[in-house]
Amino acid sequence: MRDYRDLALEPQFDKLVSVGMFEHVGEAKLPEYFGRAYQLLKPRGVFLNHGINQAIDAPRNKHTSFIDKYVFPDGELVSLSTSLRVAEKAGFEIRDVESLREHYAITLRRWYQSLQSERDKAIDLTSPVIYRIWQIYMAGSAYGFETRRLGLNQTLLVKSQRRASGLPLTRCDWYQPCPSSSCSS
Repeated sequence: MRDYRDLALEPQFDKLVSVGMFEHVGEAKLPEYFGRAYQLLKPRGVFLNHGINQAIDAPRNKHTSFIDKYVFPDGELVSLSTSLRVAEKAGFEIRDVESLREHYAITLRRWYQSLQSERDKAIDLTSPVIYRIWQIYMAGSAYGFETRRLGLNQTLLVKSQRRASGLPLTRCDWYQPCPSSSCSS
């Protein structure tokens, strides 16, 4: 639970995971983000980067958006292709990209329903304004994922050193034991 930029380069790690933080790095600092992750890994180390991406054709808002103002003032979404390009420039090999877009739309709809069912409690803990902000945020975000304006991706990156990585060859191999019905040769 430290800022990745404050971690010492020794000892290096076999694996790194970043969940829900990537959205707060910003495009200008992506080279530093992926570069630091690369430095922190041992040879053949893996980095799972889990984050929200904006569709490449989504319009860029020139004005402060609702989410920027009320929910994530430090967020900046980039396209998946932008993040992958910067990761490759840092030295990573892209081993797997998994889209969880539809899953997150469902998750946000369920969070919205849970918030609705606990309305009075939520307002007692915060305020009617905060409650309404989170209603709008969750409903709007769910819509963004449903319409492909937003994506949620897990990318598996490897510090492979341009030779055989010695890592599992398929997603199924990574997830051992994997049910045979979900994997094919």
